Amino acid sequence: MTQTLPARLHHHAWMVEDQEVNRQFYEDIIGLPLVATWSETEELFGAERVYCHTFFGLADGSALAFFQFADPEDQKEFKTDVNFTPMRHLALKVDQDVQDSIRKRIADAGYTEPDTFVLDHGYCVSLYIKDPNGLMLEFVVDHPDIERINAERAKTAHADLERWLGGDHTTNNDFR
Repeated sequence: MTQTLPARLHHHAWMVEDQEVNRQFYEDIIGLPLVATWSETEELFGAERVYCHTFFGLADGSALAFFQFADPEDQKEFKTDVNFTPMRHLALKVDQDVQDSIRKRIADAGYTEPDTFVLDHGYCVSLYIKDPNGLMLEFVVDHPDIERINAERAKTAHADLERWLGGDHTTNNDFR
């Protein structure tokens, strides 16, 4: 049986309250280029809506996309509600140099804990930052031996899940 997987992320969409504040964060601080801005008017869910849709590019051609409606009532209707938790986040793979440069720009922009922090997961080291819209971003540097680690986890993924669901919550992360 042939399994068909998506080729890559095309974009991840999120609502913003202020496209310029968002642009400053993603382009000036994080370093993602603004690659497209679409000003749209179309019928959505029974009403004509006017909105701005921006895209910030990633190296593989995918993007982070953001919407802002012109009408405050539309903005309110489509607002992305966030009960802030670091367990809801968008993770992006980076190398150490990119993570270091983002960390420096974050610090230079005045971000501090709890809006930014670093966690060493053992199999990767992650830099987290909360964007101006409440979206948590994670910039991940994989362990140098990540291919072996991933192959190990893949071999036992179903058994590990079954064990956990059965009540055995013993850690299987030997990399911390």
